[in-house]
Amino acid sequence: MPVNEKTAPARRCFGDFEIDCLSREGLVDACLEDIASGDGRTKTVMDVNGHGLSLARTDERYREMVGQADIIHADGGFLVTLSRWFDGAAIPERSATTDMLHDFARRFEQTGHSFYLLGGSEEVNALCAAELRRLYPRLRIAGRRNGYFKPEDEAQIVAEINAAKPDVVWLGLGKPKEQEVALRWRDQLQAGWIVTCGGCFNYVTGHYPRAPEWMQRNNIEWIHRLVTNPRKLFWRYAVTTPHALFVALTRH
Repeated sequence: MPVNEKTAPARRCFGDFEIDCLSREGLVDACLEDIASGDGRTKTVMDVNGHGLSLARTDERYREMVGQADIIHADGGFLVTLSRWFDGAAIPERSATTDMLHDFARRFEQTGHSFYLLGGSEEVNALCAAELRRLYPRLRIAGRRNGYFKPEDEAQIVAEINAAKPDVVWLGLGKPKEQEVALRWRDQLQAGWIVTCGGCFNYVTGHYPRAPEWMQRNNIEWIHRLVTNPRKLFWRYAVTTPHALFVALTRH
């Protein structure tokens, strides 16, 4: 049965997380509705993929942090497939943050809402902002900052973000730091959503290549990432991919 995304979405349990059954379009709609509500509360939006599903079983703090998110979406395509194999609510589609960033940008061009980009190196962050402006000329980028800062810098960064008044803060610091920062700042930020997005700025700039469409459709984009960046990703995927599948199949 299709999910009625105008009401509270259905949820689907995989591993340690309750994943919201929202499509990419449904996520944008939910964000715009939250912003329009004007309740002044910043929502935290986090993803679950194979890496996160596996990490949650070995890192209790990470598991607790993701569990506190207001919305948890399925960044892993295999979770979408498994949700259709077993009884229960189906997840409509994979909502990879690398795609969501563009989904939000296209809609925000039309609505006048704005982004703040926080994360990555100074080069990647600046190039990402420039590329988004090129692709979406009417998109408002309220501000940006690289992801290298010390704890004592955080109060100033929060103040700068609040002064910029963005509607969505994209937080690309990598797991688990971005989850820690999102929760620590949630009650201080004056924004609609804060979305953890890992290395997605690098995909916008082309520093990280996306897999061909057929690999994305067949849930094997991780193989492309492994082949193109083996030094960084070999052990992650060699260990987490089979573990994540085991976790998902034993608790769904």
